[in-house]
Amino acid sequence: MIETIKTNIKEYIYIVQSSITSKCKIGKTNDLEKHLKEYNNITDKSKDNNYQYLFTCQVLNMTIVKYDFEEKFSIMQEETYREIYFYNSGLFKEYVNFIKFHKMFIKEIFIKTDKPKQTTKIIKKTIPSLEERGLTYREVMQQAQNIDNDEFYTRYEDIEKELKMYDKKIWKDKCVFCNCDDVVDNDDRNTSAFPLYFLLNFKELGLKKLICTHYSDKVDLFEQWTERGEKYVYMREFTLNGYKEFKDYPEGYTGSFEAPLSLKILNDKADIVCTNPPFSKAIGYWKLVIESGKNFIIISNITNAINSAFIPYFKNNQVWAGYNEVDWFLSPKKELIRAAGFWYTNIPINDRPKYKQLKIIPLKEIPEKHKKYDDSNTLLVDNCYIPSDYKKPFAVSTRPILNGLLEKGYKIVQEKTYAPYINGKCKFARVLVQKGKTL
Repeated sequence: MIETIKTNIKEYIYIVQSSITSKCKIGKTNDLEKHLKEYNNITDKSKDNNYQYLFTCQVLNMTIVKYDFEEKFSIMQEETYREIYFYNSGLFKEYVNFIKFHKMFIKEIFIKTDKPKQTTKIIKKTIPSLEERGLTYREVMQQAQNIDNDEFYTRYEDIEKELKMYDKKIWKDKCVFCNCDDVVDNDDRNTSAFPLYFLLNFKELGLKKLICTHYSDKVDLFEQWTERGEKYVYMREFTLNGYKEFKDYPEGYTGSFEAPLSLKILNDKADIVCTNPPFSKAIGYWKLVIESGKNFIIISNITNAINSAFIPYFKNNQVWAGYNEVDWFLSPKKELIRAAGFWYTNIPINDRPKYKQLKIIPLKEIPEKHKKYDDSNTLLVDNCYIPSDYKKPFAVSTRPILNGLLEKGYKIVQEKTYAPYINGKCKFARVLVQKGKTL
């Protein structure tokens, strides 16, 4: 147990980010101003790269807070034991709320940076209590689970890289449906990446039809391309005379994937769904698409394979990983932003390249540092090591699932996240698998 010792030295927890990546680092320091200067003077090798604090606060014991944070969010670390964490607006809110409601939290520190002089000014601000804000702790944490700004747009090169891995025969005479916030314009430069890929490769793939639905709210993220408030259905169809295409603006149509018209297109016309649904709406999206029985190739959060909301789909062989990870997306302002995505599909994959990353060997040959037992005597294995001769259920992280473990004779045996405890402390989430049979 870490004890708190009162001293005159102030202690701070911070979340910092580089201007060239959307990952963030959570750290501790006794001097915020000096620490930020060290980042920019020592680690910075380019004038275009600038480190800024996203959040700073004073705490009673920074070591305790940082330790508890690592325990809570270990699954979001870029690599185990590193201080680098995945970042998006929803995750950031979770990080901040966890720190603010920690028993060691004192107050948030607001830092204003004067870029020309590279100086910082610390402004103290009183944080209203939950009672003053009319909220409970539970309500705040529930709100933190809802990502309200996950508008990540897929880059053309990532779509091309993934879709070229599939046999062209799967597209022949098929209707492709892009049903998540895609814009189609007369100018290719203003057309979203998913429809653009299929428009440019329409003839080569032998498509019969492409349908895209576009949704825009009060503030259109693509207002430089379309008028505000447009909700439409775009369609290109192959005919004997070439192509026929048009846009329809049905009255009362919202443009969202769960709208009645979108569902009708999904169920009655689509053969293959291919898009990047909002991460915050993935649970509902996956349910609709999988229940439709249609083929799909979509992007979603990299941790879905160990998330209770999605595990049943993997367990029941209704979905599996695609070929590639997707690390970089575009913001509405066309700026690069980092988010942890992966391709998922229900289209058969043969000879998955990532099979070679699985280290399936006898249990005794797995290095000791990559295998251990939790308090319930369940085996935990790391670094893609898989015991070939172990008959009981054991726990793995998301990576072996993404690398094709379930196609190698192993099955998921529990339809919810497995949370291992070691010495009474909860470790990062996993999923329970077993060789050769299900329970």
